[in-house]
Order: sequence, then C-alpha cells, then structure tokens
Amino acid sequence: MSLLERIRDPRDVRALPPAQLPELAAEIREFLVDKVSRTGGHLGPNLGVVELTIALHRVFRSPDDLIVWDTGHQAYVHKILTGRAQGFDDLKQQGGLSGYPSRDESPHDIVENSHASTALSYADGLAKAYERRGLLGQHHVVAVIGDGALTGGMAWEALNNIACSDRPVVIVVNDNAWSYSPTIGGLAHHLSTLRTTRGYERFMQWGKRVLHRTPVVGDPIYGALHGFKKGVKDMVAPQGLFEDLGLKYIGPIDGHDEQEMEFALTRAKAFPGPVIVHAITQKGRGYAPAELDDADHFHGVPVFDPETGLPVKATGPTWTGAFADELVAIAREREDVVAITAAMLGPTGLDRFAQVFPDRTYDVGIAEQHAATSAAGMAYGGLHPVVAVYATFLNRAFDQVLMDCALHRAGVTFVLDRAGVTGDDGPSHNGMWDMAMLRIVPGLRIAAPRDEATLRAELREAVAVADAPTVVRFPKGGLGPNIPALRHVDGYDVLEESGRPDVAIVAVGAFAGLGIEVAHRLKAQGIGVIVVDPRWIQPLPDTIVDLAAAARLVVTLEDGVRVGGVGDAVGAMLRDGGVDVPLQVVGVPDRFLTHGKRAQVLAECGLTAQEISRGIVETMARCADPLDAQDETSQSTTSVADQPLG
Repeated sequence: MSLLERIRDPRDVRALPPAQLPELAAEIREFLVDKVSRTGGHLGPNLGVVELTIALHRVFRSPDDLIVWDTGHQAYVHKILTGRAQGFDDLKQQGGLSGYPSRDESPHDIVENSHASTALSYADGLAKAYERRGLLGQHHVVAVIGDGALTGGMAWEALNNIACSDRPVVIVVNDNAWSYSPTIGGLAHHLSTLRTTRGYERFMQWGKRVLHRTPVVGDPIYGALHGFKKGVKDMVAPQGLFEDLGLKYIGPIDGHDEQEMEFALTRAKAFPGPVIVHAITQKGRGYAPAELDDADHFHGVPVFDPETGLPVKATGPTWTGAFADELVAIAREREDVVAITAAMLGPTGLDRFAQVFPDRTYDVGIAEQHAATSAAGMAYGGLHPVVAVYATFLNRAFDQVLMDCALHRAGVTFVLDRAGVTGDDGPSHNGMWDMAMLRIVPGLRIAAPRDEATLRAELREAVAVADAPTVVRFPKGGLGPNIPALRHVDGYDVLEESGRPDVAIVAVGAFAGLGIEVAHRLKAQGIGVIVVDPRWIQPLPDTIVDLAAAARLVVTLEDGVRVGGVGDAVGAMLRDGGVDVPLQVVGVPDRFLTHGKRAQVLAECGLTAQEISRGIVETMARCADPLDAQDETSQSTTSVADQPLG
C-alpha cells in the first residue's frame, strides 16, 4: 500500500515520520497529474503547494483549526489530505468533487467562493467571532493566500484590520510570482526583493550550524551576526512593509522544504498576534511540462496526455479568440484604443493584443474595481479603454461601473467573457448575473452577440460609443456556425419565421440557436413562430412592442437569471406600451447552480429545446381554452424550469 492510500484524515498525515514526507509529496504529485489529466482542472497551482499543505495539516488540527484558502483552486492537495482522494476520478464532473472547497463535501472546507482576495477578510471575521466567544486559542485561524490574490484591494483592507489588533491570525503567503499571469505591481516588486534574502537566510543557517560547533568564539560570533540580522535584512530587503503594519513577518521560507515550512508554521502558531509566513513556491513543481510552460504553468488545463502535457482534443475557434482578433484589428485602426486586464491576460484573449501593442496593454492585478475606475480616468484623458474580465468578476466592480463610469458618461467598453452558465467551475464562476445587474445602470448599453459575425460587429459598435459605458458579453467555449438574419427590422434581426406569428421568441445572445431549434419544434406542432435577436439588450428596441402586439404569446430566452433580466425588461415595455399579451420568461433559475458540464447544468434548469417547446405548447393550449383564458393574467413570468415536466 502506498503512503497516499493510507491517508484518510489529517491525523494520518501527522502520524507519518518526517523521513517519509518526501515520498508522500512525490506520490501526491503523481496522483495529481494522473487525475487532472483525465478531468481537466487547476494543476499548476496545486503542484506548487504540496509540501506547504502537508506542513499545514501537520502543524494545525483541521477542522478544529480553520484553514481558509484564497483562492480555492489551490486546495486540491488539501482535499486529498482530508480524505477525498477517491473522489478525484469525478473532479469537476456533475455529482463529483468540486474544483473548489465545498462545505457540502467536508467539514474541513470553510469558504466556497472562488473569487480572489477574500480569505483574509474571512479569517479576520472568524478570529473576531472566536475572540468574542472565548474560543480564540482553542481554535487557530489560518488564511492561505497567493501573491496574486494579495494584489486585490480587499486583501489590503483586511490586512489593515488584522494588523491593528493582537488577535492571532496566521497568514500564509504562497508566493510563486504568478496568478494566471506573472504577478504585477508594487507588491510584486516587494515580494521579489524579499525573495533575494534567501541567500542571506541560508548563510545564517550555515552560521548557526558551524559556529555553534566552534569552541569559545563560536557562540559570541553567531550572536553578533544575529544581532545584525534586522539591519542587514532591511538593507537587502525592506520587509518593514509588513512589520510597520504591525504584522510579525517570518520568511522567506522555502515552500518546498516541508520541515522548514513546519518549523515556520509552528513558530507562527505559537505567536500571540497576527503573523505572515512568506513561503516561496514554484507553480507546476515536479511536472516538467508544467514547469516549462511559460504561458501559465498549467494553471487551468483541459484533458491532456500526461506523457506530453498536450491537450487530447484540438480546440476549434472560440468566442475569446474571435474577440481577441477583432480587438487587434480595431486597435490597428484606432490609436486611442487600449486594453486592461485584471491579471487574466491569457484567459481573456488580451495576450494577443499585448503581443502587438505592449505599450497599450495594462495589467492591474486582481483589482476589478481599480480597473473600472482607472478606465474611466483613461476615457476622460482621451483614450477608449477595453476592460476584459470574466462576467462573474465584474460583480465586484458594480459600484465603479455605476458611479465612476456611467455617472460620468465614460466611453469605456467592458468585455465579459464566460457570460451565462459556465458549468464545471461551479456556482461562483457562472456569469449569470451580469444582465440583471447591469440593466439598472443608467445610460449603459449591453450587446449580446449570437455568433462570431455579430461579436465582431457589436464590438466595433461598442468601441464607437464615446459618451457612455458599453458591455459586450459572450459565453465560454467554442463558436458555432454563424446564424444569418433572414431580414433586419429596426432594432432586431429576424432569425426564423413560419406562418402567422402565434409565438414571438426573443432570443438573447448565445441562446439564438436554441430559439431556432425551439421554433422548428413548434412549427412541427402547427404553431406559427417568429424568432428575433435584439442584438443590443440594453436598451431594448421599441419595435419589440409592435412585435409582441402581433403575437398570441411572447417568449424570452436568456442565459442569465430570470429575476431582473431581459424578460423582465420586455415585460415592462409591454406594460408601458399597453400590450396585453402573455409573456413567458425562460432563463436561469435564481439559485446557485452546482458544477457540471454546461449542457448538463442547462438541462438541469430545463433550458433545452424539448423542455422549452413543451412549456410553450402547454401555455398555448391553456390560452386557447376559454375557461382557462379567463384566469390568465396579462403577464405570466414562469420559467420552464419551474413547470411540471410530467
């Protein structure tokens, strides 16, 4: 039996003799490569925290001691050491292990949110709660945060609060000089400088070993050297940044030396106040393809061949790729167009822009709020910034979009990648709130392209707007074929039309193809239907009212939450226009969705052509019954997902 097979609980980790820990670390790395190559996932970050995580679970007693991970994609090793190794065959699969900590999985998991820079605030709150209840000391609070996440504003707000108290909180900085991209900014430079002190630390360790063995003069000489330690380190690396805040600093520590990590964490655990343990790690450690990958060291990978590190499936054209190419083309024509990323240059496609226009590309770190307001400043200064982020991460910058961009009529374009249901990254990564959230921002305009052609066209339309913020949103993954319009009406494209339009379907963005499929099913039932794509869903074209007035039922399809989404906007337009036509709103239910493949999650929500068509047919049948018609309200906003399926 391997060492890893014997690990069922952190107590098993603590029971191992130190001599066996390198073997355990090697087995974990082999296990990670084998399992993640079959399912996809965050490989590089976890290869880098193997020894660090082992040391954490040997020093602290989880779950009595609370370990908060920031972000959760570096928690695979934690899952393994807390008894979940057998579940890795189904990592990120529907019904299987989450790719992030999950309270439903284990009492060892505390924070499920995969958004960065939150762990320190959570740890601060836990420490305050335990202090108030007289439990602090019985329970230790540990926050593990990467150097990339430490660039986020929330992290610094939390540090400010943690440092002003004597509550013991252990902050482990996993410093691998990366988030998705290399960590940038003043903090990155500071940590880089601190890394240079490793030579000094090794010299002091050598001095301790050698001089203590030297008769008579050894101890005095070492004492003198140690007395100079603070001054020497401050000359080599001004670590006062942390200590001046009031935080005890331990480091830098070799994060791949388990015994050194254990010693440092033991010291931190015993300290009666907040402590930072600065661990230097290597992203992708122990797997050559990941170590040699200059792009992101296998940060997030699809299914791949573990022998070569190459993806098993060749990827076709993607939404992200089409956006990236078109933005470069636009920037060749307009010198005022610049790009902003929040530490996600590659994942958002801005790496292509940066290759062509490096002096027009700005990486602000994990700081979406700063990105939005900085963009407003750029717009006032005569530029047109394009801010590319995942849709779920724009949630964090809502106030800045509202008060800094919209209020000031700033010509800023936000490009939201991975909008709608993303699937296997779980509830916090679904970009399903953007349309509902942004609809209430005065003056802001939202484009939802349905295919590559409309993505390119609507991106150009967005950057042409100089007096208001604009948003272009699109889903994760591969592009389907272009969907040409049958004809153009003022404000929308007609995509499908058959007979008298009994049913008018307003299909938003990537759901255009779904709308056409639904139309084909309805046509087979003898129901006349028209499918339209408004292209810009904020503001909606007034002609939607005329479209609805000619139909017996209006259906909206959107890959966002139903509450406050496009369907609600259409309903308001119909009421304001005095159009008394039933409305069926089809969208994502207002709940957090479990992880799984995108198609599986959509099916679970009833968002398939079959379920939607059946719901429409049932609604039409009720509307045709005179007795039922008396009970019909003018606006019926039911989701197919809420209707009985029998």
